[in-house]
Amino acid sequence: MSTVSELLRWARGQLPGDEVDSDAQSLLSHVLQKNRTWLFTWGDQAVADKDEARFRDLVAQRAAGHPVAYLTGNRAFWTLDLQVDQHTLIPRPETEHLVEKALQLGPANKPLEILDLGTGSGAIALALASERPAWQVTACDRSKPALQVAKANAERLGLNNVQLIHSDWFKAIEGHFDLVISNPPYIPNQDPHLSQGDLRFEPVGALASGSDGLDDIRHIVSEAQQYLKRGGWLLLEHGYDQGEATRQILQQHGFKQIFTDADLASRDRLSGGKLPT
Repeated sequence: MSTVSELLRWARGQLPGDEVDSDAQSLLSHVLQKNRTWLFTWGDQAVADKDEARFRDLVAQRAAGHPVAYLTGNRAFWTLDLQVDQHTLIPRPETEHLVEKALQLGPANKPLEILDLGTGSGAIALALASERPAWQVTACDRSKPALQVAKANAERLGLNNVQLIHSDWFKAIEGHFDLVISNPPYIPNQDPHLSQGDLRFEPVGALASGSDGLDDIRHIVSEAQQYLKRGGWLLLEHGYDQGEATRQILQQHGFKQIFTDADLASRDRLSGGKLPT
């Protein structure tokens, strides 16, 4: 029977990459249902054989490349702890900038109508709904399994100002919105990163979008005017090298006050524009 500290030391020797300590701690915390502070405080605690076996199995899966988020079934995003699985994209810290920008653009106490396209686990929609109870957020996805994950997250978090709809982008959407927001697929189909790291295990339909990665962005921008209120905003996450192209697409479709914002690494991360009043 091994102790907590012994298992963490063993795992560090098994795992690849720069996040070995974090990965090992996340997996053992998940198995033992304890937080990381507990792991450090009770390092001499013996771990039950069944828990040790489960932990060793998860470490082996992580060593084979499986994302930690899929192994534990959850991922922190914004202030939320979200359920995720192989049907959903793993929410990433860069996407939190999209939430920040939406919160800046929309008055906190005004009952705005928000549309989140391609919601996946519900990360963006639920973050906005949690911060702005006065907003009514509609979130859609073409994947029914992904919508089930988003629904479970909304129910667990007790967020009642979110409506979930099965829709391929705008296809089943009705009404007009103050803000349309999306983190769409934007990786080129042949990008080698799709066969590397965590991306190997994530749904390719949530990652790749045509030869230049911009097919879904083009589609969303071309349709958005029909669903935005006058003066409404469209916000899109995109790749670090797609800012100029996304601004051009927005301009071609009549948007104004077009901008691109960088992420914390000073890379272009999101672009947006306003529908003229």
